[in-house]
Amino acid sequence: MAVDYSTLKKGGFMRQKQKNCFSLRLAVVGGNLTAENLKTIAEVADKYGDGHVHLTSRQSVEIPFIKLDDIDAVKEDLAKGGCKPGVCGPRVRTITSCQGNQICPSGNIDTYDIAKKLDERYFARELPHKFKFGVTGCQNNCLKAEENDVGIKGATKVQWKEDACISCGVCVKACRTGAITLEDNKIKVDESKCNYCGRCVKACPTDAWDAKSGYLVSFGGLFGNRIHKGEEILPVIESEEDLFRVTDAAIQFFDDNANPSERFRKTLQRVGEEDFRKQLKEAYEGQ
Repeated sequence: MAVDYSTLKKGGFMRQKQKNCFSLRLAVVGGNLTAENLKTIAEVADKYGDGHVHLTSRQSVEIPFIKLDDIDAVKEDLAKGGCKPGVCGPRVRTITSCQGNQICPSGNIDTYDIAKKLDERYFARELPHKFKFGVTGCQNNCLKAEENDVGIKGATKVQWKEDACISCGVCVKACRTGAITLEDNKIKVDESKCNYCGRCVKACPTDAWDAKSGYLVSFGGLFGNRIHKGEEILPVIESEEDLFRVTDAAIQFFDDNANPSERFRKTLQRVGEEDFRKQLKEAYEGQ
């Protein structure tokens, strides 16, 4: 019987140059694996592969040298340790993220929580071409959010609390964009310079800032044969509900307008961004 390589690739099994061998890409949401996951992956690599794994550029793990006849057994053994194959081809790929504010002192949002919710909402959705989400916690941008079709970056909107301020100037020094100045013992914030990094809040010794976490979202990023930095179109998004309305609108626009094998950026260039911006604005405003 002929081998359905297309279906195998869809399920994460990619053909190698060696005959009847496959490199299995695993679904690793947000780059997080438990000790049990790692033990299972190691056991499967030893039993069915050649004893090594490959860490991909998008936080996944690939187990090479899986034999065609072992594919079903591999999936069964992986499932016992809480692991499952990822996907390839024209569909939503595994969501990537940095460690976020649950671990990183600079993080503004819980990136892993957002990554899991995006994964539950979109993972493996069939589309005209592959579609990638990346979630990073702050302006340090460790995950390089703008390289993704949709990139999400943690933001902090701030409001100075005069009564709590001791005019120490620590926030002025912490601000990397020159948005904060101290004049006559009063703080002034130039919002046109603020990049919502939240460093002023974290540096303040007297909690003299009201802070609200949010999301900056970029669209149309590319990295690979073509490189394009995704563009932020909307103001800071202040709730998960609003965020997911916007991501729903973006992925639906791609699904409705893209040609087969056309990346999101190319679709926006071909169709024009005017209608896309209109649909995003409506989603942002809850219309």
